Amino acid sequence: MSLDKILSIGGKPGLFKLVAQTRSGFVAESLIDGKKITGGMQSNLSVLSEIAIYTLEEELPLKEVFFKIQTKEKGAKTRISHKSPKIELEEYFFEVLPNYDEDRVYASDIKKVIQWYNLLHDNGITNFSDEEKETPSEEE
Repeated sequence: MSLDKILSIGGKPGLFKLVAQTRSGFVAESLIDGKKITGGMQSNLSVLSEIAIYTLEEELPLKEVFFKIQTKEKGAKTRISHKSPKIELEEYFFEVLPNYDEDRVYASDIKKVIQWYNLLHDNGITNFSDEEKETPSEEE
């Protein structure tokens, strides 16, 4: 499953898998406990494929950040908890993404990234590599 169907909903803990879209909103299933919820157009939704992390040069898509974590951890969950102290979270994130923008990426953002990565890992959503980039085009 791609990150196009994974949602973060404002005010709700964890992540959700988009089950269906309705005329007036959506139906989503929690990755934490499997409970289904409905939401309307007023819900504050973020699709994980559209989230990026600020670096000193550019904005790096969340998928690429997850891939860097996965590479560092050799496919396992993170060795650090999202509940770790701020300094440990920042040190870990610096190891994963040395050029992240420390002025615009807060400890709360790092907590979310680590929590989301581990939650996706627990649910078997671990394909973060970008095959399209690795395959050369016919024009080259």
